[in-house]
Amino acid sequence: MQKMIYHLGVDIGSTTIKFVVLDEKERIIFKDYFRHLSDPSTAFLQEIQKILAIIDGREFSLILTGSAGFGFAERMGVPHVQEVIACRAALRSLLPEAETAVELGGEDAKITWLGSSPEQRMNGVCAGGTGAFIDHMASLLGTDATGLGSMAESCKRIYPIASRCGVFAKTDVQALINDGASKEDIAGSVLQAVVHQTIGNLSQGRPISGKVAFLGGPLHFLPQLRKQFIATLKLQADAALITEDADCFVAIGAALAGKDGEIFNEEKLLQALAKVNDAPLDAVAKLPPLFADEADYEKFCCRHAQHQVEREALAAYNGKCYLGIDSGSTTLKMALLSEDNKLLWSYYSGNNGNPVQIAAAALKDLYGKMPAGAVIGGAAVTGYGEEMMKVAFGADFGEVETVAHLRAAQFFAPQVSFLIDIGGQDIKCFFVKNGIPDRLMLNEACSAGCGSFIENFAQGLGLDAGEFAKLALTAKEPVDLGVRCTVFMNSKVKQAQKDGAAIGDIAAGLAISVVKNALYKVIRLRDAGELGDTIVVQGGTFHSDAILRAMEQLTGKEVIRPDIAGLMGAFGAALLAHDRCQEKSTLVDATTLSAFDYRSKSYRCGGCGNNCLVTAHYFPAGVFHTGNRCPRGAGLPMTNTSAPNMYAYKYHRVFDYEPLPVEAAKRGVIGIPRILNMYEDYPFWFTLFTRLGYRVELSGPSSKELYESAMASIPSDSLCYPAKLVHGHIHDLLVKGVKKIFYPCVPYNEKECQKANNCYNCPVVATYAESVYANMEELRAADVEFMHPFLPLYHDKRLAERLAEVFRQEGLKHKELEAAVQAARTEQLSYKQEIRDMGHKLLQKVLDGHGHAVVLAGRPYHADPEINHGLPEMIASFGLTVISEDAVADLPESLKGQLPVVVDQWSWHSRLYRAAEFVAAHKELELIQLSSFGCGLDAITSDVVKEILERHHRLYTLLKVDEINHISSARIRIRSLLAAMRERIDKHQETDIPAYIPPSFSKTMRNTHVILAPQLSPVHFQFMETALRRAGYKLEIAPLPDREAVALGLKYVNNDICYPAILVIGQMLRALTSGKYDLNKTSIALFQSGGACRATNYIALMRRALRDAGLGSIPVFSLYGEKSDGFSLSWHLLKDMVKGLLYGDLLMQLLHRVRPYEQEKGAADALYKLMSQLCKDSLAGLTGLSFEQTIKRVTAAFDVLPLRDNVRKPKVGIVGEILVKYHPVANNNIVSYLEAEGAEVILPNMMDFFLYAAYDEQVKRRLLDGTLGNVIKSKLFMKFLDYYRKPLNIALQKSKRFSAYEPLSALIALAEKHLSTGNMAGEGWVNTELYQGDNYLSAAFFRGELAMMCTWAARAADQDTKGLDYGILYIPKGPQAEDYSSAVIEYNPFGIYKGHANPEGCVKLLNQFVRPYYAKDSEEIKAEIAVEISAIALDEGSVNTLETVADYAVPANYRLYQRVPVGEDGSSNCATVIWYSGRREFFDGGKSPQQYFDSVAEMVNQALLEHVYSMKK
Repeated sequence: MQKMIYHLGVDIGSTTIKFVVLDEKERIIFKDYFRHLSDPSTAFLQEIQKILAIIDGREFSLILTGSAGFGFAERMGVPHVQEVIACRAALRSLLPEAETAVELGGEDAKITWLGSSPEQRMNGVCAGGTGAFIDHMASLLGTDATGLGSMAESCKRIYPIASRCGVFAKTDVQALINDGASKEDIAGSVLQAVVHQTIGNLSQGRPISGKVAFLGGPLHFLPQLRKQFIATLKLQADAALITEDADCFVAIGAALAGKDGEIFNEEKLLQALAKVNDAPLDAVAKLPPLFADEADYEKFCCRHAQHQVEREALAAYNGKCYLGIDSGSTTLKMALLSEDNKLLWSYYSGNNGNPVQIAAAALKDLYGKMPAGAVIGGAAVTGYGEEMMKVAFGADFGEVETVAHLRAAQFFAPQVSFLIDIGGQDIKCFFVKNGIPDRLMLNEACSAGCGSFIENFAQGLGLDAGEFAKLALTAKEPVDLGVRCTVFMNSKVKQAQKDGAAIGDIAAGLAISVVKNALYKVIRLRDAGELGDTIVVQGGTFHSDAILRAMEQLTGKEVIRPDIAGLMGAFGAALLAHDRCQEKSTLVDATTLSAFDYRSKSYRCGGCGNNCLVTAHYFPAGVFHTGNRCPRGAGLPMTNTSAPNMYAYKYHRVFDYEPLPVEAAKRGVIGIPRILNMYEDYPFWFTLFTRLGYRVELSGPSSKELYESAMASIPSDSLCYPAKLVHGHIHDLLVKGVKKIFYPCVPYNEKECQKANNCYNCPVVATYAESVYANMEELRAADVEFMHPFLPLYHDKRLAERLAEVFRQEGLKHKELEAAVQAARTEQLSYKQEIRDMGHKLLQKVLDGHGHAVVLAGRPYHADPEINHGLPEMIASFGLTVISEDAVADLPESLKGQLPVVVDQWSWHSRLYRAAEFVAAHKELELIQLSSFGCGLDAITSDVVKEILERHHRLYTLLKVDEINHISSARIRIRSLLAAMRERIDKHQETDIPAYIPPSFSKTMRNTHVILAPQLSPVHFQFMETALRRAGYKLEIAPLPDREAVALGLKYVNNDICYPAILVIGQMLRALTSGKYDLNKTSIALFQSGGACRATNYIALMRRALRDAGLGSIPVFSLYGEKSDGFSLSWHLLKDMVKGLLYGDLLMQLLHRVRPYEQEKGAADALYKLMSQLCKDSLAGLTGLSFEQTIKRVTAAFDVLPLRDNVRKPKVGIVGEILVKYHPVANNNIVSYLEAEGAEVILPNMMDFFLYAAYDEQVKRRLLDGTLGNVIKSKLFMKFLDYYRKPLNIALQKSKRFSAYEPLSALIALAEKHLSTGNMAGEGWVNTELYQGDNYLSAAFFRGELAMMCTWAARAADQDTKGLDYGILYIPKGPQAEDYSSAVIEYNPFGIYKGHANPEGCVKLLNQFVRPYYAKDSEEIKAEIAVEISAIALDEGSVNTLETVADYAVPANYRLYQRVPVGEDGSSNCATVIWYSGRREFFDGGKSPQQYFDSVAEMVNQALLEHVYSMKK
């Protein structure tokens, strides 16, 4: 009888563990799903005891899966299966009809497409929109996930919530709570946010259709979430597949996948379990403890016990008292003060998602304790919920929280120099000068590193925040969790747990991270000295001694923490009430409060096109309205109290054009989306197309609904909201029936400031049409024409020429186009002038003494109300005139000062800088910068604008906006700015801080300075060091960055910048502060790309970082880009650098090809080391070997390295930004990881990047307005690079194992299948292809790696065929074909059209330059084919095949022949020779030869002219 075997599958996830036991018939006999409370080891061991009882002595298979399962399996030595494979196994068995599966876990989300094109997409390190996200949102509503699901079932209204990050979402949810939205509506909105996050972030253009399975705990336990998914995806009832085992689905799949695997018994399992906790802690970096010992902690406590508020018993008090209420993001605080400012009573509580009810209960408690002689003399409200609380309870006034917090801080420390308040979801910091706020900083709508994160994490462990904080005090080895967004930090915490870190060490690490986040991300502190001598910390988060200690350790300063740190907002509000209230308070009395109740109702305003959904809350003391953008929503008349708002004027002016009637549009309808650069260029395009006889159809106004209509096609969740809206606008045009859509790619803008370094558009604005076309399937429909050409918008002559090419089929005349372009240019200039005139007019009013104005500085598309969320209107409602940056950017020369250190490369950002200079010169103006989340460029521009303003002692305010329209944090910032403006009006004028002028690298420094350069690629840059040293420069490449280098980068660079910038600058600062270098004799060398990428600005970022680190005297210069007196790229140095680059490319390719297959571990690395030294010595001239000889020797050495020839591994290509591709620290050692996992890694060679960069000039000439001179330079430079790469190709072709590099033309041909070569920002189009052509394939075939391949016989003849048994077959002929056929690449027929004056002369000319293959029976061809046959045919059948191929060979290629002899006078009498490749009209009879020649004559003649010119040069 067969022994019964059970199958155990365990899915250990980020928050839960799932166990499943199957019997031998695959039936579930046990399953369990439970939370491991961040201690998976203990939970796992406890559950296993149950399992052993069920298995009851039987043998069983065991396999683990899940995000934490891999670590367990590795430690225990048991099998592991990837979640993807486990999920597919379960789907095949349980839901075979499924076509797509949506799976949500604790911290991950996946969509799996099945069928003929399987694929799985998963969220990255962000846990937004997953189970953990739902848990956090539930805690804000005072419930758990199940309770949230139940509430959502009664949802009547969906509010927008930012699900992409739990941190942002808390801010949105809190704003809704404070606005009085119902919990049911908020719960439904949270679930809808999860739906949008999953679809929008993971589908990325691929439809979720067919039968869809819903899997994972959240979708299993929350039926309402499933319902909202089904509704959003518009699935029919039978298309939604729901299984009762969805919670344990992946564990079932694991059990199925492990059926035929390793067999265990109880004893063997117990041996494996003994190793569960063997985790070393090496993977997680450690920090010093917070306290050395108990005595150190006691000393700390004694010092902080000094800062206590005086208290008095309320029961015995007689007289006026003053109440402060702070309705915060997660808590409610109240403080009652006596007339001499003693604390009589206080209250501190979580708001549990209902701050009004909590406040009502607290006030009832207060009135119950107040003696008869005590009376409320004044009540002030502050915090997020200020507006509603003021109305609900009739408070005397409200004050912005920054003012309240400063008032409280000054009570404890009148000379306070710096104040930081860390609350539940916000961080407020300000520097104080002369008792007045000088610089105000708030976290930008992101609560990363705030108290609520620690609180949520503590709750996940079953602890409260206080208990969690105590564990941190005794931690011996705090974990370094970094300073990135809290959701990323959460992933680090999970990793630390997997690696065995104690909870105390994690608690201490989190405390340190919270403070680092505040100091380095929010304040961007460079030097603790900036904080001054009197620092006050407050906010409930600082009640944690661990966080307080971290603050002192990281700043090196002792700080003041009042004993009422968590009450300081309420305490400050009470002090302000005491200062301002003279009469009896208007606060509701005890009688009114005893019957306190309120009701809410929602309605559509209907007062204007916005049609706001308004909610009215009826309180005993008054009515509070939310959701309205103007007074009409509250039933009040529109007043003229709002100041003029230029944004509203701009929005209407740019789009208010009347299109031609349909019957008058002789050329039909053309659609233009209302997006991005159209907010400035629409007047141009509308006028142009109208003049040409088109009816211009504009997409509708932006809205949330429009965004969601095409959300599934958005390729990345990290895009800015303006770019995401593009998809909705294109979809809107298609829905309207528009079949021709025009959305051009415009890389360059107008150069408005002549001093600017360049005039690029932002790369997203410039080329986003390419991404839209790739991701919106409906644009590729046969009846839709999506026109997205690359155009030189500001070069009228060239623009007309390009439009003639683009609209060739439309029959547009060149003169007609030229006239239309001129009319369009006139209209656009007129539009821009009107904007300037309006701005100057409003400005003059302000300057004449009629108030203050705000220059709201953003991009043209920030005029879109859906993008700016009514911020201009809000600012205007405070009585501030709103002017846009383009209206004041044309400032007079007298105001143009020295810009901060920056490469002024983007056109719209040049305006920001000029506008900031203008504001700095006028005290009546303030500047608020508007930025969209995800805008990479603003990591640079925001720092520059900030520096311009602060240099002139002006306040800088940055508002970040995204798809969420809750702008309460923006309101706080604007009101804080107003308060600071009021305080500063009488402030004495301070002297402006002069601009920092960085030192130059001089000629004398060349001989005396050590030059430090960053390590960008260890393989390549070792040779750069050799080349520059040989040229006389004392160059040193910095060591690979360590943790301290990364920390320095984060400290001195805006943390929104790309990671490569942080690494480059961090490693330079680390080297400089290592003590190894004489800082008076050290300079830094960087490369500059010079393009639209931020890398062009690395040199400016480096200079600013040096200045901020106190190293501003160190020169920084560019090896390529910016000119320098002390450095010149000589001809010999250039050649050596190219050789070094090629040595790097060669060694990288050879090493990666052989290392996965080496017989002796370490042999490939040892050979690489040896050959690297040979190349360095050869480059330095020490070996006597030429470049070619060195290349041959290196290739030959790797060619004979003993390999395991019977092993073949999957090849994995890596593409990306240069530093991330080649730098092991930047890419987390991805090459080593992949090789360890059993892959062969292929990296693109670096030379192709330089060839691509050189080729850009030819693209600019072809598509934009590039010059002929630059094209010639480009071609010459590419020939120069190819000349030096030729020896590599020869050596590689002759090798047994390696393949030669494909020419750039092959990459271009591949790339152009997917996108235009006009994509030139960063790595541009070259990143789309990691090309391994048929050279590579034929080499692979003759290595025995391929069973069959198709190639040219000539290519096969180049290969070593020894020991390989193979045969040669025809390419099969089709059923209708009579004969076999073969294309012969060497045939190059040239045509001379009939009637040419001198055909014989042309033939003679061609004979001089072309090897003549006149006919297929040419003896020369036969002789060559005979050589090929003898070289590669091993048997008679193969010989017959090749001879047949030769008999039926037909020419396949027709090429443009440009090698034209030129007379001494530069003339040529030869006929034009035409390239026919891809031009079928001539052969198919569509055109006569004469017509065809005429149609291409201009293009060919231009090419010939360029060629003649280059030869003359």
